[in-house]
Amino acid sequence: MKVSELARRAGVTAETVRHYIRERLLHPERHPNNGYQLFDQGDLERLRFIQRARTLGFGIAEIRDILDHADHGDSPCPLVRDLLASRLPLIRARIEELQALASRMEQALDAWAQMPDGTPDGHSLCQLIESFPEPLRGDDHRSAKEMS
Repeated sequence: MKVSELARRAGVTAETVRHYIRERLLHPERHPNNGYQLFDQGDLERLRFIQRARTLGFGIAEIRDILDHADHGDSPCPLVRDLLASRLPLIRARIEELQALASRMEQALDAWAQMPDGTPDGHSLCQLIESFPEPLRGDDHRSAKEMS
């Protein structure tokens, strides 16, 4: 099957298939007469595996490592477990950061509900943000991404 057929059967775009080829996750054969990239059922299964790994949060480089282990006859399962075990605490911390951000946003919207809009006057940019209390030094748990 060609790129478009593989993409259709896997429920992804042709560009996704091409991206995975460029990233060396898929290795199509070339048709000897016309140079078309050709895929078989094993490629479809591999593409579905890649998609499942992506839904679990694995990045391209990690998926490449997992596939390389499997391609060389080694079980990638210990690697998969280790990657998820190390990532889960980071994900939980990020969820907590996002919940705190959502809470601050709700507080701001509640506080601003009755405030009028202001016009920048050289001393004030947006009185809504400027009226929001600054966090106490020990209470500022915002991430670097959130502050940028």
